[in-house]
Amino acid sequence: MTPDTYTQASMFDLWRQNHYLYKDKYTSHQTSYIENLLPEIAVQLNVYEVLDILQRRFGTDIIQRAIDPEKGIESPLQNHTDSTWLKKSNMVGINVRTIHNFFNVIKYAFTLPKAQDSIHLLPIWEPGVVGSLYGMTSFNINKEFYSSELAIAIPALNTVEKQLRFVVNILHAMGKSVGMDVIPHTDRFSEMVIAYPRFFEWVRRVGCRITSNSETIYREIEEIIWHYLGRNGTANGTPISYSKNTLFSPEIPILNDAQRLEIIFGHKDDTERRLRRRVELMHELIYQGYETLPMTMAPPYRGLHINSEEFVLDENGNRWYTYEFDEPQAMSRVFGPLTRYKFYHSKDDNSNWELDFENPNKQVWEYFCQKVYDCQREYNLDFMRGDMAHVQPRSTGVPANPDKYYDPLMAVKHYVQNKGVKYFGFFAETFLVEPDFMGYGDENDHLEAIDADSTLGDLQSSIVGSQEFMQKFVKYYDLLRTRRFAPNFTVMTADKDDPRFDEFYRTANYTRLFVSLFLTDMPSYVGLGFETRNMHLERGLNEEYTKLYVFAIRDDNDRDKVTHGPFIWGKNHYQFGLFQQMHQLAERLWDEIKGRDVNWLLYPTQEQKLMIWTLKDNPKYIFVVNLDPQYVINEDLLHEKTFNHPLNLIFSTAHYSWQHECRVYSLGD
Repeated sequence: MTPDTYTQASMFDLWRQNHYLYKDKYTSHQTSYIENLLPEIAVQLNVYEVLDILQRRFGTDIIQRAIDPEKGIESPLQNHTDSTWLKKSNMVGINVRTIHNFFNVIKYAFTLPKAQDSIHLLPIWEPGVVGSLYGMTSFNINKEFYSSELAIAIPALNTVEKQLRFVVNILHAMGKSVGMDVIPHTDRFSEMVIAYPRFFEWVRRVGCRITSNSETIYREIEEIIWHYLGRNGTANGTPISYSKNTLFSPEIPILNDAQRLEIIFGHKDDTERRLRRRVELMHELIYQGYETLPMTMAPPYRGLHINSEEFVLDENGNRWYTYEFDEPQAMSRVFGPLTRYKFYHSKDDNSNWELDFENPNKQVWEYFCQKVYDCQREYNLDFMRGDMAHVQPRSTGVPANPDKYYDPLMAVKHYVQNKGVKYFGFFAETFLVEPDFMGYGDENDHLEAIDADSTLGDLQSSIVGSQEFMQKFVKYYDLLRTRRFAPNFTVMTADKDDPRFDEFYRTANYTRLFVSLFLTDMPSYVGLGFETRNMHLERGLNEEYTKLYVFAIRDDNDRDKVTHGPFIWGKNHYQFGLFQQMHQLAERLWDEIKGRDVNWLLYPTQEQKLMIWTLKDNPKYIFVVNLDPQYVINEDLLHEKTFNHPLNLIFSTAHYSWQHECRVYSLGD
C-alpha cells in the first residue's frame, strides 16, 4: 500500500486481514517491530496475545526471567563504560496516563522500530494537586498505572511495582533503554515536605502578608507535627519511644526513611490512610499560618510577595494565594502547586531572599540522590530526564569551576554512576535560549557544567522551514559539533501536544520524522501520539492532546485543560502510512548507518534550506531534505554536490508532496 491509500477503514481492514503475517515477521526476527500496527490497536491487544507474541520472539526463559525479581534482564547498555550513547539515541516519550498502565507501554513498544531505541517514561510517582505528574507527592509508584489484566494473567505480578519491573525487563529484551523523570521539586504539601520539614523552605503568613521567611521556621513545623502525633498517635500504631529530633533529623540513623513515613502516614500500600493523614497535617499547618514557599523559574528566582487580590478557595475553605515576584523579569514564573527542595541554606536568615551557594544543605543532596538511586536500582533504569535542568539561580552566572554541589541533577547522575551504573545517562530539559533568560548566565555553559549528555532544545516550537526553525537548527548543529552535550532534533513533546501549538504540526511532519531518524549523529525525541496526530486545522477536543493528561483536571471551570475520558488517538492514518514507509526504510538501512557521523555535502543555513548529507565512514547513501516549501529540488545541483556519481533513488516523499521533500539515494556503480 502507498500512503495515499491509508484511511481509517483501510488500516483496520489491513490489520484484520494480515495481522498474523505482521506478527510472524516480528516473532521470527524479520522485523524489529510489528508493521502497520496502529497504536490505538496495539494498546487494545489482549494480554494473552501479547504474552504469546513475546514468548514466540524471546522464548519462555526470557519471560520467566522478566517475572523473577531475583533475575531480571540486563540492560542493552550493560557493556557501555560511560553515558555518551545518549548523544545519538532516538528517544520516544510516553505519558503512561494516556495509555492507562505500564503494561500497555510494551504494547505500544511493538510499534517502535529499532531505530527508536530509548523510551522516556514521564513521571511515574504518586501525583498531588490537580493530579499533575510533575507534582509528586511521594516516591511511591503511581497506582493508577497498575494493570488488572496483567495481574490476572500472571498472578505473581500483583503490584504496580512488580509490573513496572517486568515492563522494564521486557523493554530491555526488546533492545530499548528506559529512562525516568528526575524532579527536584514536590507537591507543596507532599509526604517528603511533612516528613522532612528542614529539607524545604517555609513561610509564615497572616492573611495575605508574609510575616516570616526565616531559615529556621522548619523547627516550628516540626513542633506542630510532633503535637499532631501526640494527639492522634502514630499511623502504624507503634509507641513513640524516641524524641522529636530523632524523628525529624536525617542524621540520626535510628529511623530509616520507610519507618519515618510509616510513623507519620502509614504503610505505603494503605493509600487512603496516607492521604487522610497528609491532608489532616496540611490543614493543621495552614490553620496555624504555615506553608511551603512555591517553586519559581527563571531570574530573579528569589524575592516574593503575596497578591492579596488573587487566591483560590479549595473544597475545605483554605485560601491559596498567588505569589508574585517583587522584581519580575521576562520569564519569571511562580508555580503555586509546587515547592523546590532547599538545596542551599540562606544568607542572613533569608532576610534578603539570598541563597548561600557556599553552604549547601548536604543532607538534602544525599537524600535526593539516594532516593533516585533507589529507584534506578529497583527498576534497572538506564537514564534520567532532568526536569527543569535550565534552573541556574546564581546571579553571577555559571562558575568557572563548579563543585559537586553546583546542581542537584548533575549530582544525581554522578551519584548513580559512582554506584557502578557507568552508562547512566542525563537527558536535560533545557531550551537553549539566550543568556540570562531562563537561568542566569550562558545555558550552554550550564549544560556542560552539569555534565548533561543531551538536551531537549526547542526545535519543536517552530514551523518547519521558517526562519526561526532554520536559525535553531543551525545553532543546534553547531552546538553538537562544538560542545560536550548534544542538542536533540526534537519532533514533539508531551508539553507541546497542546492546542496552543497546533500550528507547528500542520505541515511537514514527515520531514521532522525523517530527519530525526536519518541524521544519525544527532539525537532525537518524539512524543507518543505524533504518528497519527490530527492536523487540527481547528482546535480538537481536549481528549486529543497528550499534554492535558499530564494533569488530571476534572473541574469544568477550567475548560481549556479539563478532560472527561480517555485519550483519543488521532485519525491521521495518511501520515501514519508515510511514517510506516520511513520505518521500513530505516529497518533496512539501520545496521549500516546507526550512530555514524555525518558528512555534509550541502550544509543548511537560515537562507539555504536544502540539506544533503552522507556518512563519513560509509558513504553508501545520500540523504536529501528540502525545508523550503517554495523550492523544487534542483537535480543539477544534487549531482554537482554528489560529484556526478550515479544515484539510485530508493525513497522519496514526492508522492505525498513535493513541498519539504525528503529523498534517499544509494550510490550506483
